[in-house]
Amino acid sequence: MPGPTPYDRIGGEAGIRRLVGRFYALMDTLPAAAACRAIHPASLAGSEQKLFEYLTGWLGGPPLFVERHGPPMLRRRHLHAPIAGPEIEGWLLCFRQAWADTVTDAALTEAVPPQVEGLARHMRNRADAA
Repeated sequence: MPGPTPYDRIGGEAGIRRLVGRFYALMDTLPAAAACRAIHPASLAGSEQKLFEYLTGWLGGPPLFVERHGPPMLRRRHLHAPIAGPEIEGWLLCFRQAWADTVTDAALTEAVPPQVEGLARHMRNRADAA
């Protein structure tokens, strides 16, 4: 029988909600995340819900995102937003801080954030401004 999933180890739905809630609170307040915040809608509620759904499935919980929106195709879903270095770095700053603030599992901290960083960098769809 397999062990608990990362989703379970984070605390299931409540753990993912804490992580995502903290992430968007940081995005809304950190000056270093301003470029990332600027490419989001005025209300972050829809973005927060979609990230919750995505991370839930990605971390081994119920496949909420796929059930509600179809295959993630993350890069395609983000092509409408100009994403370069400042947006990626702001997003990662918020994710790293939210993770540090809400996740206490050291083994997960060693494994998950580097994977998320790779995903975030893959979202780039434009060069940095000169």
